[in-house]
Amino acid sequence: MIAPDQLSDPTVRAFVTAVNAGDQSAFRAVLTEGATMSDDGSDRDLTQWAEKEIFSCNGYMDVQDESDGGRALVVDYRNDTWGEMRTAWRFTVTGDGRISRFETGQA
Repeated sequence: MIAPDQLSDPTVRAFVTAVNAGDQSAFRAVLTEGATMSDDGSDRDLTQWAEKEIFSCNGYMDVQDESDGGRALVVDYRNDTWGEMRTAWRFTVTGDGRISRFETGQA
């Protein structure tokens, strides 16, 4: 497992830290305005998805591996709704250090 503070990309590190802390303000701060996401290949409304899959059900990311300079993760993700599952995450980070898109799904 890779501790969040050891992740290579500082923006992804901030994202994982915000998710694990349940910190919605920090989560929103790391995203660009109009950021997008997909789950298992289907685009979702990011705000609704984050509330349902992260914040209302205690989402937590245990990072197992990283690649692509820290912008691709393999995560044991758990929440109160689905339990634990192995997931893959890929992040698009802008030049100003914010996430404009992320994609997640079962690994």
